[in-house]
Amino acid sequence: MSEESSISAYHQNEFSWIRCAGKGNFLNSPLLKEWCEREIENGATCLVIDLEDCHGMDSTFMGTMAGLAIKLMKVPDGKLQIADPGDRNRQSLQDLGLDVMMQIDPIDTCWRGLVSDIRSKLTVCQPGQEKINQGTHVLDAHRKLCEADARNTQKFGTLLDYLEAEVKAKDSSR
Repeated sequence: MSEESSISAYHQNEFSWIRCAGKGNFLNSPLLKEWCEREIENGATCLVIDLEDCHGMDSTFMGTMAGLAIKLMKVPDGKLQIADPGDRNRQSLQDLGLDVMMQIDPIDTCWRGLVSDIRSKLTVCQPGQEKINQGTHVLDAHRKLCEADARNTQKFGTLLDYLEAEVKAKDSSR
């Protein structure tokens, strides 16, 4: 992960908070996924992704978020909430149809009055020991975008074909 972007997090009883500073992209989305999936495995039902300092998101980052939202929709009372996305990030989520599966800047939520305090308690996340297959991660993220909204298949169909062929070729060469 570059010094220009970071992922930091904080866990509170009612929610788990994760913040992207810099650009949300294919480089830091595995860290987002790893931390959030661990939180869900440990019983978290509300994940909050803080985008206040996120200067933009690529499709892999948004696909990772879609995958987390899909996973949470299968959990009783599960929800993915977005804090302070700004106009550009909000528009990006809407353009891919992700706004229907995420609560973007909800007004009546348990963390609304605690944002400054939460941000002061964040710790920078470090990658785990497990080596991720970047191609498989990018492919999975784009599959989640298409699962989230069928219109995304038109947008990413060619990319999906390319990524599937690339992953298959790498797997067969091992």
